[in-house]
Amino acid sequence: MFFKRPKPRELSFSEHLDNLRTAGLQVRSGPQGATLVTRSRLGALLREGRNGKPQIVEMGIVLGTELAVLTDIGFQKIFLAPSGRRTPALAEHLKALHDFREDLVELLGLESLYNEALGTTNEKHLYDRVAGRDAGVARRPWQR
Repeated sequence: MFFKRPKPRELSFSEHLDNLRTAGLQVRSGPQGATLVTRSRLGALLREGRNGKPQIVEMGIVLGTELAVLTDIGFQKIFLAPSGRRTPALAEHLKALHDFREDLVELLGLESLYNEALGTTNEKHLYDRVAGRDAGVARRPWQR
């Protein structure tokens, strides 16, 4: 006789959001059709990914009504809002953001990656010393 395990039920995006509400997080609509999930001063933008699974788009702290994302400017990490507003990233901010991300990943049932579990990571860097590199096609040295 074979023992058949029941297939785990896949939750929909709205059921994931309900689980976040039950866990004490605030869920509301965010910019560009995303969903903003907040806890105290920390926030994350979620979108519905493949098969209704949630996908974390951005994480950071909430400044006013905007979500400021962790950005590395070479000598310092800052939180940069879409309006251009900046605030320095302090050690307690980074620790709280790391804990928030781990809690959110666990609540959503997402895969926890090793390099993200070590500490706070960011994908935005603004410290390139080559002027104008991000403004389009870079000029060649022989072009003046």
